Amino acid sequence: MNEFRVLKLLDRVQWIFKRLGADYAVMRRILQVKLTMDGRRTPTLFSGAQNSKLNIEGSSFKVQWLYLLLGLMLLVFVAPRDHHILMMSLLFSIVMFLITTTLISDFSTVMLDLRDKNILFSKPVDRRTLNMAKSIHILIYLLTLTLTFTGPSLLFSLFRHGPMFFFLYGAEIILMDGFILVFTALVYLLILRFFDGEKLKDIINYVQIILSVVVTVGAQLVSRLFNISELGLEFTPAWWHYLLPPVWFGAPFELLMGGTRSQSLTILAALSVVVPLVLFTAYIRLMPLFERSLQKLAEQGAAGRDSGRLPRLLSELVCRNRVEAMFFRFTWSMMKHEREFKLRVYPTVGFALIFPYIFIFNQVWSGDLASIRGSKSFLFIYYCALLMMTAVQMVRYSASYKGAWIYRAIPLQGTAMVHRGMLKAMVMKLLLPLLALEAAVFVLLLGSWIIADMAVVVLALMLYSVICFLTFPKALPFSEKYEASQRKEFTGSAFVQLFILAGLAGVHYVFTLIPAGIYIYLVILAAANVWVWRRAFLPDPSQSGGLPTLRAGG
Repeated sequence: MNEFRVLKLLDRVQWIFKRLGADYAVMRRILQVKLTMDGRRTPTLFSGAQNSKLNIEGSSFKVQWLYLLLGLMLLVFVAPRDHHILMMSLLFSIVMFLITTTLISDFSTVMLDLRDKNILFSKPVDRRTLNMAKSIHILIYLLTLTLTFTGPSLLFSLFRHGPMFFFLYGAEIILMDGFILVFTALVYLLILRFFDGEKLKDIINYVQIILSVVVTVGAQLVSRLFNISELGLEFTPAWWHYLLPPVWFGAPFELLMGGTRSQSLTILAALSVVVPLVLFTAYIRLMPLFERSLQKLAEQGAAGRDSGRLPRLLSELVCRNRVEAMFFRFTWSMMKHEREFKLRVYPTVGFALIFPYIFIFNQVWSGDLASIRGSKSFLFIYYCALLMMTAVQMVRYSASYKGAWIYRAIPLQGTAMVHRGMLKAMVMKLLLPLLALEAAVFVLLLGSWIIADMAVVVLALMLYSVICFLTFPKALPFSEKYEASQRKEFTGSAFVQLFILAGLAGVHYVFTLIPAGIYIYLVILAAANVWVWRRAFLPDPSQSGGLPTLRAGG
């Protein structure tokens, strides 16, 4: 087994772990095994693009180089010789965001892993030693990742500002990683105290989803912040600064390197040291409780006891027969509980929420609201259709695809009712709530005169949902494995759908130029919806003998 350098470094400070009550010899052996196994783990960043023949170590090497290249952008924040609190607070905001998201995506499963307990608790290993090994393992990973990301700026700071800045920067990185690790663990513990394991898994899943939204919004905000011509760089402390960890870690640079002395800076700098140490002490004491709470992850939780009253009520309202209603409820339930589906589709919900406003963001930022109120900017709401494009594409896949044998066991004649129930569930659960929220915001921004336009958008996108279904290859819902999605080619269909979507928005715009045209278009769309929803799901004569033959895994 490999003898890692980091273990030799830990040997020099083993007295710390012994003081904390851990069996260092056992902890070291566990760490050695964990670090060896790391070389066989696929990073989340590349998990969607890998195939079975890809070398995992090559992926880890790519990840290191990617973070190293990304770290070059931090040189901009280290280069100035003044305004240290501003520059370093921005730097630590970026670093903390990247490290936190990586911890959640890559190492939440390690932190919440129960397999260690099943294997090691049958041996003479106490809980404190195991939990300490788990935490040190994650901290080693975070430090390696952080030093790769901050390495260029760390070395640059040595030549630009001198040894004092260099060592202060290094110490703050260690404190920041410890803060992120312990804070995340304590948040998980808090969630586990009040919620079951299923809820915790959902929360982790939603955090991963929100990251893509934050990146989009952050890119828009940052690009505009740096376009401000007269930026006041004098630091004026406010009460909310004490709630921002990046400002804590930026304050020591202003205090020690900038020569600025004030009570607020001293408090902020002290928080960067005191808070991580206090949290670490609390974490050590709560380790046994954390380990006991992890048992909840083995429970099914409330998700398995869902009454399904809402989908049952909706299925009775919008479905024409029992078969259609049954697959309406089935699709609704699968979309709620299939985590892979949510991870791949729900980020589009965030994008669909944001994109309609990105294009009017410049005017809002400049305060020019008057020009927005009389414009046709509400047509950007058609970007909500991106959600249906993704959802219709991904609804065929499932991690439990082997259960698709049930389609053959049910005495069904054809797939028309299956697909219609499926699509209605997607429209009711995903599209209509999103449109309702978007429409409410646009009415508040532009006025009540666009209510008829919002009704047109609803009907147009319901029609567009059927078009998406018709242009993508047909498959039974949740009947293929996700690996098959990487082999499918949907590019041609997606371009066709985007062209059609642009056409629907263009026709809408044309009817707004005609007196009472929007109401004429509303009647046309209502009639088109009735006709298309009927014709698109007529029984296929070739399937009169039953369902088509299922392919294993797509």
